[in-house]
Amino acid sequence: MTRRETDAERARTEPRPAAVTFVTTEHFTLQGARSSTIAETTGRATMFLGAVSGGLVALGLIATAAGVSTAFYAFALILLPALALLGLVTFHRAVQSGIEDFDYASRIARLRGYYFHFAPELVDYLRSVPPAERLRVQGIGGSRWQKFFTAAAMVGLVTAVLAGSMVGLLTAIASGHMLVAAITAGVLVAAAVLAGLIHFQHTSWQRAAARVLADDQTDTNDHHPRQAGIGVAPRCADGSIRYDRT
Repeated sequence: MTRRETDAERARTEPRPAAVTFVTTEHFTLQGARSSTIAETTGRATMFLGAVSGGLVALGLIATAAGVSTAFYAFALILLPALALLGLVTFHRAVQSGIEDFDYASRIARLRGYYFHFAPELVDYLRSVPPAERLRVQGIGGSRWQKFFTAAAMVGLVTAVLAGSMVGLLTAIASGHMLVAAITAGVLVAAAVLAGLIHFQHTSWQRAAARVLADDQTDTNDHHPRQAGIGVAPRCADGSIRYDRT
């Protein structure tokens, strides 16, 4: 093969400079988007916990000033449902932000595959892992218990306690201030709410992972060039997906 033919073959196989510029810009943009989702989740969780803290302080002041009387019960039964509703909204948005972060990380994994596909000499200088591990490199991974350690799970736990406290208070009023009945009802409701929220988070992540896997499978079947960047959703030994850091 002559030098001219070699240069022509290289020109056909190597990416155009415009494509390289676009890919690196997209990578930078996706990194910024990931930072935004994490910052939003942190900010919303902070606002929620601040509202809960302020509300409980106000409830304590009411109890100090008026005692455990009608005014206390009325204020508590207005405050606790409002805080629980705020917690549900915050939890739902935290789950959405985590899934958005997962999507951004999946797209970055594709781009990393593009880099190594067209510049294999970078393997010795950048962290290169199999496609199934590319999301873990970006901080997405964990055990099957990771779903309890996310920001959404933390918000869900506080929300469940608020819901249980509200039901326990209502039970105390209805049962003539029987402590055992109030605690039992509150604990049962709190556990049920927490289980429901964790299940919602888990199924939401499962649907998100299924979409990523379907996209990857489509790319593989179509023999699209970007299949080199496939980032398979990390999974546990039981087949369930692993959760992100938010």
